Amino acid sequence: MENSKKRIYDVRSFGAEGDGITKDTAAIQRAIDACHFAGGGRVLLRNGQFLSGGLYLKSNVLLEIDISAVLMASGDIADYGTDTHHNRYRNEKALDRCFLYAQDAENIGITGSGQIDGNGEAFPNTGSIYRPMLLRFLRCSHIYIEGIRLYNAAAWTTAFLDSKNIWIRGVDIRNEKQYNGDGLDFDGCGHVFVSDCKIRGTDDNLCLQSSSKEYPVGDIHIENCAFSSVCAAVRIGLKSIGSISDVVLSNCTFHNVWREGIKIECTEGGSISDIVVQGCTMKNVSRPIWILLNNRFEPDGWGSSVELQEMPRIGTMENILISDIVVTDGEEMKNTHYRFGNDVMGSPRFGGMRIDACSKYPIENLVMKNMIYTAVGGVKKTEIPAEYPAVTDRLEDSGSPTAENYYPDWSRAVFLDCRNVRNLLLDNLILRKRYPDERDGVIIDGCETLKCGIYEV
Repeated sequence: MENSKKRIYDVRSFGAEGDGITKDTAAIQRAIDACHFAGGGRVLLRNGQFLSGGLYLKSNVLLEIDISAVLMASGDIADYGTDTHHNRYRNEKALDRCFLYAQDAENIGITGSGQIDGNGEAFPNTGSIYRPMLLRFLRCSHIYIEGIRLYNAAAWTTAFLDSKNIWIRGVDIRNEKQYNGDGLDFDGCGHVFVSDCKIRGTDDNLCLQSSSKEYPVGDIHIENCAFSSVCAAVRIGLKSIGSISDVVLSNCTFHNVWREGIKIECTEGGSISDIVVQGCTMKNVSRPIWILLNNRFEPDGWGSSVELQEMPRIGTMENILISDIVVTDGEEMKNTHYRFGNDVMGSPRFGGMRIDACSKYPIENLVMKNMIYTAVGGVKKTEIPAEYPAVTDRLEDSGSPTAENYYPDWSRAVFLDCRNVRNLLLDNLILRKRYPDERDGVIIDGCETLKCGIYEV
């Protein structure tokens, strides 16, 4: 973005007040437009709190928020345009609007050490259903987000849709006050580089998804990040109509994650393959690793893609390597954890690693090696049901209970429950529990196992 070094457009020169009271929407947009039509440069916010409604980013424009500035979202939903695409979950139409939006743009970015505040308190979970996302990019290329603080989104923090060549570095995300408190969400994106970020939230900290076959997800690099969530940290899939592949996650820490640390879920007929997770530590994470291959279609329920029109066939999942992981449960994990007081996220009977698939459509080529896992334990068999449901093919059996995302809400093994994997290699897994537990430590069921080096100590 060479042009960004040549031209600086201070929003105060376009009439912005920066007093936190006056709405500066029009002035900031004039600065963005002028910068764009002049060939590109930097739009600068400094020395103040700039209150604004929805803004539209343009090609060759770098929005710079100085450490002395806050860009504050308006608390009036009428200040956000309805032409900002849509959220791609059937049950989340209330999240269609957003604060900062770009479409079919290139060479764009947000930088500086300042803060973008989504004013989440102005959009409560009850009452008015409309809550704008903080950032949404549709079919954009060469996106640069660096050093910025993204706080208090009213819904998701970011949604990168069908975009490519994305660099995100040194970003601090706090999205802890509302439901749908996602951090970084990539759908249909390729050539993505995320590093040195700190993300806290109430839903997925970082998510890779595929809503179509037209935009494959691949060449994804995630490193040196810190994750914390009352729900899940890193999720690959659920929305998986197309393909997700060539993903590397390394050198990250996970702390106080009340559901899954790393969740890999292919449910919509596509494929997930060639995934590497290595060199991570997890402290107080209910389900450190959770992998599922199934099919689902719930047009009136949670999580079904707008683009999915019927029950899909079961897709494929293969070539997953998980290595050099240390997981430690502290005393905190004896407790049941909630989201906003009444939404149960995890408990001791919920913990452990789980890998599962339909017996007719196994996961292929899974390696887990060099892991140390200290689980809290402490569960009696009387605390969990006797029957554990299988993963069924919903095209053949739509009526029976099936194992899926939020069901069952218990684990039949303390450390690892692995079903229906072809070519499974487990090597150098050291497992121990803090408190006696009446469940099996490890269950391997319906798998073709190449090697099994497990040590319960």
